[in-house]
Amino acid sequence: MTEKDITSMRGTLDFLKGEGELLTATAEVDPIYEISGIQKALEDGPAILFENVKGYPGVRNAGNILSRKDRVAKLFDIADPRKIKFKCLKAIRHPTPPRIVPEAPCQEVVITEGLDVMARLPIIKYTERDAGRLMGSGNTLVTGRYFRGGSHVGFNRVNFRGKDWASIYAIRGTHLGDIALSDFRGQKIPVTYNIGAPPAVMVIAAGGGVHTVIPRGADEIGIAGGLQGSPVELVKARTVDAYAIAQSEFVIEGYLDASQRVWETEEAEKIGKMGVVPFFPEWTGYMGKAIRTVKFCATALTHRRDRPIFFTPLAHSFEGDAGNSFREACFLELADRVFSGLVTDVNILYAVKQNGGVVFQVAKKRRADEGQQKTILAAALASTPGLRLAVAVDEDVDIYSSDEVLWALTTRVNPNTGIMRGSGSGAQMILMPMERVEGAEAGFRFEGGIAFDATVPLGAKENFERAHYPVDRVDLKKWFSGDEIAAAKARQSEYARILAATGG
Repeated sequence: MTEKDITSMRGTLDFLKGEGELLTATAEVDPIYEISGIQKALEDGPAILFENVKGYPGVRNAGNILSRKDRVAKLFDIADPRKIKFKCLKAIRHPTPPRIVPEAPCQEVVITEGLDVMARLPIIKYTERDAGRLMGSGNTLVTGRYFRGGSHVGFNRVNFRGKDWASIYAIRGTHLGDIALSDFRGQKIPVTYNIGAPPAVMVIAAGGGVHTVIPRGADEIGIAGGLQGSPVELVKARTVDAYAIAQSEFVIEGYLDASQRVWETEEAEKIGKMGVVPFFPEWTGYMGKAIRTVKFCATALTHRRDRPIFFTPLAHSFEGDAGNSFREACFLELADRVFSGLVTDVNILYAVKQNGGVVFQVAKKRRADEGQQKTILAAALASTPGLRLAVAVDEDVDIYSSDEVLWALTTRVNPNTGIMRGSGSGAQMILMPMERVEGAEAGFRFEGGIAFDATVPLGAKENFERAHYPVDRVDLKKWFSGDEIAAAKARQSEYARILAATGG
């Protein structure tokens, strides 16, 4: 068995190879369509390492690393993938501060002269509808006074429209957008864009923002360290007053020029309209649209010397939802702050996506608990930019089954008192097509989410007794062979297996 080292991407890939979790491609692969096509075709399968990328000798490419929760659980020594969120919750409450190192693998090669990012990085083209070769693979790191003394790390889509400058997705309501468009509007903000960071950093970066729990000033790199079980190493950037993630494969150093707004694509610039020109597939499952955003100016490209690994997550993918566990932990912490002990578990169903919705499991025990689930739902809608769906269900509902949740919505929601609407105070949530319907003139305003209280009133539980068939009173081996039982169960749907196990 390979010794585990999850403090770097290459250490992680070595461990996964030893566990039989890595598929390696040695034949030449084209970053135009082929890499994204292969990753999507094998989604929810093994991690993939491409050893031979067309046009980029000496550079490798990896993807699907975090696409399976059981694999992520294995990386962080968690037996049950459903428990990842609880380790994230512990890391939120007990972060491990980063360690500053004087030199780092990510700076073995430093390029400052004749900088041409597109020529050196195998940035992929996802689909034929893409605006070009677009990058969503790096973690933007902001530290120190630019994040109120803390650290922020997040995935941001980037399009290099010049050799050394790009658009970077930063809108109000996101940490990066609030930094550039509010706190330091009109200034130059030093940042690093870290590609191929340690998996714990990527999990936190992908989690999105429950900003009442992770406000500006929080130590997100420290939370990643808590999840990783050791400090994340940072190194001083070579050309800007910022830090880079030391174990990254590539780092683009530079600054956000918050005095300039640029269009994400040339076509969008020509027509002068936001939310119209196709960009690339976003996490919502729809085609993202180009906007006018902040300019990123690159000052250096640094990387490892030995066959550095580029990273290409697909935004709309299982890997794109790698941050769900961290986001679930944030909702657990939010619920605990609102009314301690009421919420026992949280899940983000795949179909509702990472920033789209959340299901709370509630355990009402006493009269004082009744109604607090609605307070928690309201808090979730109010504190989370772009949250469109929040649901509260009882302990007898399997929150990991969309069928169970829909059943609870159908049979337990009082349409007069159990449906709440969020404030709709957020702006520019243009990754959701419904927010683009009215066009730029309407400001892309988020019209608010919706919440459902699908819990049983405490005084009426006798009316909601679930049917129970006597599955626990029969031993199938009395009538069928082991192979027959296995074959029969293999034909059951996921929901049928849940009901068969519970007798529901």
